Amino acid sequence: MVRRSIAPLTPAVVLLFALFGFALPAHAVTLEQKLAALSSFSQPTTTSANAWRNAWENQSAWADYAFDWSTDLCSSSPDQPLGFDFRMSCRRHDFGYRNYKDVSQFPANKPRIDDAFYFDMRQVCARYSGVSKATCDGLAWTYYQAVKEFGNLVVTDQQIREVKRQAERSAAAEQQQAG
Repeated sequence: MVRRSIAPLTPAVVLLFALFGFALPAHAVTLEQKLAALSSFSQPTTTSANAWRNAWENQSAWADYAFDWSTDLCSSSPDQPLGFDFRMSCRRHDFGYRNYKDVSQFPANKPRIDDAFYFDMRQVCARYSGVSKATCDGLAWTYYQAVKEFGNLVVTDQQIREVKRQAERSAAAEQQQAG
């Protein structure tokens, strides 16, 4: 009996699959691997935020994890209140909520996801100074409190205007004390 190796056929078979669009089987990850990735993407740190952003920009590399990348941004609240761009913060927040719910691990991880949301918004605010920074910080705090207390983001235009007024009053009081 003559035994032939199938090793030379393997590259040819893979090429045929690629040329004709046949899908190769996916390599599913374990729940532990998925939870480890979710944890690494949902910490209130710069390293975690950068890792998540890189993954978000290259979602296909994470296909085996079956992550839910969908987002409604800041839900019914403005995504860019007064021009402060919280869209990426809201995307990462949605990612954490949706994916931890998918693996039935949401309640234990919600506080950290909310803290990461606040961290991300504060990074946006760090680009500003003076009244603009105070306004941005106030809005970030308001958005954070909304998700922390209610589990969703509903901030009204009136609340946004009030945060801006408070920041302006605070800045005016500081100028009076300094001058």
